[in-house]
Amino acid sequence: MPALRHAILGAGGVGGTMAACLAHIGESVTLIVRPQSVGTYPTEIRLESPFGNIRVPVAHAHSVPAVDVLWITTKATQLDSALKPIPTSDTAQAIVPLLNGIDHLAVLRERYGQQRVIPATIAGEMERVAPGSFVHRTPFLFLNLSSSGRGLLGQMMASLERMGLECRFIDDEPTLMWSKIVFLAPMALSTTAADMPIGGVREDATWRGLWESCVRETCAVAIAEGAKVDPDAVLQRMRQAPGAMRSSMQKDVDRGKAPELDAIAGPILRAGTRYGIKTPATEKLAANVERRAQALASQASRVV
Repeated sequence: MPALRHAILGAGGVGGTMAACLAHIGESVTLIVRPQSVGTYPTEIRLESPFGNIRVPVAHAHSVPAVDVLWITTKATQLDSALKPIPTSDTAQAIVPLLNGIDHLAVLRERYGQQRVIPATIAGEMERVAPGSFVHRTPFLFLNLSSSGRGLLGQMMASLERMGLECRFIDDEPTLMWSKIVFLAPMALSTTAADMPIGGVREDATWRGLWESCVRETCAVAIAEGAKVDPDAVLQRMRQAPGAMRSSMQKDVDRGKAPELDAIAGPILRAGTRYGIKTPATEKLAANVERRAQALASQASRVV
């Protein structure tokens, strides 16, 4: 099967990591960058990762060319504005979003059609450190796709797995999407509210209690939504996460940027209300994140 043509909308940590990995296995990749950056953006991107230090040439453009696969890797808070210039037809055979949360699937399906959108999740600590330069810090990188993408993307997934990623196709969409949320939301909310890496949260009795309660609340909601998740397995796995691991939400708040609070906590709180499931720990952590984000954003604006 010939190499697929990929475009990646969103040149942050996730997008840059995916661009480097796909180019490394021989796929054709175009990274979509801001119009003002096209003339100066590096023609070779770099990824520092436990899988190796990768330097690969990657095309870049300010608009999405005709491709086989369009990966959407923007922040959830940027999705609407990022999609405005992209035509709803003749863009790509498949749309693969790697966003936090779950609500974006309905937005993309309404815009591009049910069949073209392949639900997917990615998990790991990835960060852009400079234009064209990216770091993947965690010893793991999980890429899970809906089984609807197996025919088109099966060979690509096998190649990424040989590179070191853990790749799976999952038949059940609620399990696919909520399996990430039950890890991500408690970690992102607790690390950001506490202003600590996950190791610090685990070592502090108060924050650990909120984090563990948030895991159990999120799993209860996920199960009500039809997902197959086990809160004890989630807690055990997160107890083994690198102690220095920090969430992208925590980094955004530290930089005075708006956190993806609605995308990450919103699905839990809204579904909890629908099913009558109490979520006090999640609510408390989300409120603390919002207060801290507002305070830091206010400080940043005064400095400017």
